[in-house]
Amino acid sequence: MGETVQIPTFEGAESFPVYHAIPAGEAKAAIIVIPEIFGVNAGIREKCDTWAAAGYLAVAPDIFWRFAPGEELDPDVPEQFQRALENMGRFKGDDCIRDIEALIHHLKREAGCAKVGLVGFCLGGFIAYTAAARTDLDASVGYYGVSIDQHLDEAHAIAKPLMLHIAGADHFVTPEAQAAIHKAFDGHPRVTLYDYPGLDHGFAAQTGNRRDEEGARLADSRTEAFFAEHLAA
Repeated sequence: MGETVQIPTFEGAESFPVYHAIPAGEAKAAIIVIPEIFGVNAGIREKCDTWAAAGYLAVAPDIFWRFAPGEELDPDVPEQFQRALENMGRFKGDDCIRDIEALIHHLKREAGCAKVGLVGFCLGGFIAYTAAARTDLDASVGYYGVSIDQHLDEAHAIAKPLMLHIAGADHFVTPEAQAAIHKAFDGHPRVTLYDYPGLDHGFAAQTGNRRDEEGARLADSRTEAFFAEHLAA
């Protein structure tokens, strides 16, 4: 079980809330968990706790803290799903990347983690891609990231390993968008793509109606192996 702590922003004038799950022993490395548009809800906290049980310091920032601090939403409740979409409309990716930079700084300088990885889901999957291009993360993983195909001009800046899980029947990421991602990254020495035919957006949610147990377990096992390789001391 973790706790919520406050981390200074990149500029240091404010602070933002971060769910913080600490392993029992010395941390292997740190993993930043970027949530979907539903906030740091019970499912995201459980993902952090799972990473902590595996020996990592796991942290999940509230990416909507500037306008909807502490909001936790359930994607299976239509009214809350709509609220999440409204929050997404107000979200600014550049601000989030600066928060991630502040978090990397904290984890490496204050928490003493030699390496930092990041895993994100949905909007967080897009942030995983963007952060791989703009920050010095040691490894990044994105699950069914939205809008990646619209930002492929940043692909040249990816210097560290990146893994993307692509839901083949994703109703938010069209077949054309998926094809563009493959065209950009098939054969790329630092990018690994995995396709999940027939699975929809959100298939690796920790709980709820969207989860596909077989697909989630497969994707998570690949993520675990990826971090074990690239975040090793």
